[in-house]
Amino acid sequence: MPIRTGKRAPPGYDLIEPVIEALENELRDKVKESNDGKRNHESIWPVHQINWQRSRYVYDMFYTYGRISHKVYDYCLRSKIADPSLIAKWKKPGYERLCSTYVINPANFKFGTTSICRVPMRDRGESQKTAQDPTTGCLGCASGNQGGGSRNIFGNKYGQHLAAVQEARAIRAEAINAKRRGEQTMLREQQQQQQLQERRRNERERVRQESALAVGESETDDECSTDEEDYGPAPAAGVWAGSKKLEAESQVMAGREAVDVDGKDDLRPTKKIRVTE
Repeated sequence: MPIRTGKRAPPGYDLIEPVIEALENELRDKVKESNDGKRNHESIWPVHQINWQRSRYVYDMFYTYGRISHKVYDYCLRSKIADPSLIAKWKKPGYERLCSTYVINPANFKFGTTSICRVPMRDRGESQKTAQDPTTGCLGCASGNQGGGSRNIFGNKYGQHLAAVQEARAIRAEAINAKRRGEQTMLREQQQQQQLQERRRNERERVRQESALAVGESETDDECSTDEEDYGPAPAAGVWAGSKKLEAESQVMAGREAVDVDGKDDLRPTKKIRVTE
C-alpha cells in the first residue's frame, strides 16, 4: 500500500487519481482475499504485479505521453504511489521492462543468479517457455522487442499498460466526438440547405403571385382605358365631349330627341289674330 505524506496533491493529479484509487482498492481486496487453493508464493503475486502496474502507469503518463507535470510525478514518487527504485531501474538499458527489483537481486536466488523471467524467450528451452518467477508471477521481463519476453509480462490484467489504455480510450472518444460533430455539422448544413430551398420556393411563389397580380391590373387598366381611347380624356369641366366619337353619338342622340319633339302635337295656344274693322 502506498504511504501518504499528507501533503496536498498538486494540480493535475486529478487526471491520474481515478486509476490510482482503483489500483489501491484492487490491492486492498487482493490482500484480504483467501489463499485457499493457491501455492505458497501465489498469494503475494498481486502485490508485486499491482505495484508494477501502478508504477508503470505513473512512469508512462510522465515520460511516454507527457500527460502529467513534473510536480505530479515527484509527488507520486515521494508518496510511494509509484516505486522509485523500480522506475530508476527502468531508465537503465536492459531493464526497461523489469517486473520487480526482487528478481535481479542475486541474494534472493541460489548460486547468485537472477530469476528465470530475466532470461529472454529466445534463450530458453522448450520446457521453460511458460516458466514464471515464483515470487512475482512474471512470465518474462527481459528487454528486446523480438524474443525478449512476453508483451504482457504477467499474462493477466495487471500486465496491461494502463496509460496506453487510457490514451487509446481518449483517442477513441475524440474520434467518436469528431464523428458526432461531423454528423451534427452535416445535419445543420442539410437543414440550412432545406431552409434555403424553402426560401427560394417562397420567393418564386411570391414573384409568381406578384406577376399574376400585375397582369390582372394591366387587363383592368386596358378595360378602363377603352373608353378613354374611344371617347378621349374627360374634359376639365366635365360637360363637353372629349372626343369626336362621343360628340357624334351625342349629336345622334340630340337628333332623335329633335325628331321626337317635331312629331308631337303642338299644344301651345296659337296667337289670336286681331281683326280690324
